[in-house]
Amino acid sequence: MTNVAIAGAGVMGRLLAWQLARAGHHVCVVDPAAGPAQPGAAAFSAAGMLSPLAEREHAEPDVVALGWRSLALWPEIAAALGQPGLVKTEGSLLLAHGNDLGAAQRVLARLDDGPEPLNRAALQVLEPALAPDLKAWWLPGEGQLLPRELLLALAEQAPGVDWLWGRRAVAIQPKVLELDDGRRLDADLVIDTRGLGAKPDMPTLRGVRGEILWLHAPGVVFNRPVRLLHPRHRVYLVPRPGDVIVVGASEVESEDRSPVSLRSAVELMAAAHSVLPALAEARIVHMETNLRPALPDHRPRIDQKPGLLRINGLFRHGWLLAPALAEKALQHHV
Repeated sequence: MTNVAIAGAGVMGRLLAWQLARAGHHVCVVDPAAGPAQPGAAAFSAAGMLSPLAEREHAEPDVVALGWRSLALWPEIAAALGQPGLVKTEGSLLLAHGNDLGAAQRVLARLDDGPEPLNRAALQVLEPALAPDLKAWWLPGEGQLLPRELLLALAEQAPGVDWLWGRRAVAIQPKVLELDDGRRLDADLVIDTRGLGAKPDMPTLRGVRGEILWLHAPGVVFNRPVRLLHPRHRVYLVPRPGDVIVVGASEVESEDRSPVSLRSAVELMAAAHSVLPALAEARIVHMETNLRPALPDHRPRIDQKPGLLRINGLFRHGWLLAPALAEKALQHHV
């Protein structure tokens, strides 16, 4: 197998293109975005949390196992890209306010013995800017990455890959990929990683809305991802370079792509402020929404037949699962 055509340049498509090109294959990638830095794929809007332990609250054991495998692979990938600083594995925190402790304990019971409870002094050592009266649990080994920087690095450092930006795959079949401009790409292997773009071929696929805020908070010392356990929703805060803190909600069951609603923005910012009081003077950089591709069982799916490989349904676990899924999918092709 020497020629590969990939439909979709999200994290899955770019990671596969990079790996296949490094293995000596000729790769062509098709994506409707205007270029490698043009937001479009859900991966651009992700917080980049690598949290297989926290995901045990809802995810099946096989998904969690894939997450741990990916957590081991991402530092190797970042190092191979010459940018090891794009991935950190310094742990994460679960937090709860005292009046939400009952709801938090129900979540913790589903996580077995993984999280380690922290007293006030230990929490202040790890994250001194957090509100001191929070209940906290330490999740060792978890991490985070920088999604946009990794997406660009994977595209820029994929040797010899042909990127067809601004083009959409309208028909996919074994060894053939047809484009919206009438062109036909013949290949030894066609890979479909279009996410929601594959919906015509996967009728049970649906979009799950994610909402995210970027806050600029100079002087606020914040080092690790945290999740606030709440009876109604999960809110996460993730530090980024340049005094930026990303605040988001894990999932909203809707395919609405409209901007963030006032209610969502107020809830997210109030939750963030309750965790990091110093955010009172933070400035809102921007807000965005995107849709994650999900199947009814919330599990990723790899479908293979001669000449065709489909990978989809990564749900909210795109960055967490991509390296392990790529490894699994390519074991017979590389």
